[in-house]
Amino acid sequence: MSMRNRLLVVLSFLLVLVACKKDEYKDYFEGGTAPTLKATTTGSTTLVQANASQPFLNLTWTNPNYRFTTGISSQDVNYVLQIDTVGANFTSPSKQEVAIAKELGTAFTVKDFNTILTKMNLMENMPHKLEMRVKSTLGNGTVPLLSNVVSLTVTPYLDVAVPLPTNGNLWIVGDATKNGWDNPLKVPYDVTQKFTKVSNTLYELVVDMPGGGNYKILQDNGNWATQYHMLTGGTWEAGEFEKKDSDPGFPGPPSAGTYKITVNFKTGKYSVVKQ
Repeated sequence: MSMRNRLLVVLSFLLVLVACKKDEYKDYFEGGTAPTLKATTTGSTTLVQANASQPFLNLTWTNPNYRFTTGISSQDVNYVLQIDTVGANFTSPSKQEVAIAKELGTAFTVKDFNTILTKMNLMENMPHKLEMRVKSTLGNGTVPLLSNVVSLTVTPYLDVAVPLPTNGNLWIVGDATKNGWDNPLKVPYDVTQKFTKVSNTLYELVVDMPGGGNYKILQDNGNWATQYHMLTGGTWEAGEFEKKDSDPGFPGPPSAGTYKITVNFKTGKYSVVKQ
């Protein structure tokens, strides 16, 4: 190879190295601005069921303007509205979060907001001091920014997340119980597998279970069409439920024993605890 050709090869190699160095340039996060949250309703408000469909609260917030070395982020920004009681610092188990994709605001009717307070298990007909804030993240869930906190006091009305049993009765049936799938329940299980009505919205049952299997909760002994079943994401220990004639019902606990089953129609949640 001639000297000239050798020089050309070396120059070509250097150009490739320079190009590779340019390709290694990375985009770095430089910062953002926490959203500013504003509410149309502040102070104290009493929610009235007769006004359930009327507008109650509008919330708006500013764009966090995530900045990178290449400029403002073109990624989708997601928002979560967090609602909790004053003093809990958004850490209580009953805190509610409402996911809002991309939009810079959201609105609630009277019923919408009352449903949120119901899920927080707040006592009806009593004022509750609340705090709200917005958390923004990039589309991949990174770089969270928290807004200012907006406070208001709201008195909710009695509502339920799941329709109440029509006649105030509940039974458990299935191969996770001693009765099995017989419906109507056999004697004496029509008594020993019947829930106690603690209040209009709360039912409890302490029952022996063999371990494994599944069960359903009926509000009419002998009728499959008015049952309740677990929502996706629930476990044998806890979760949410709804009124629906559908499988699979609820999974039984894995081991035999005596268990306390609590069904809360106000919050739409159930729990199972070994005694």
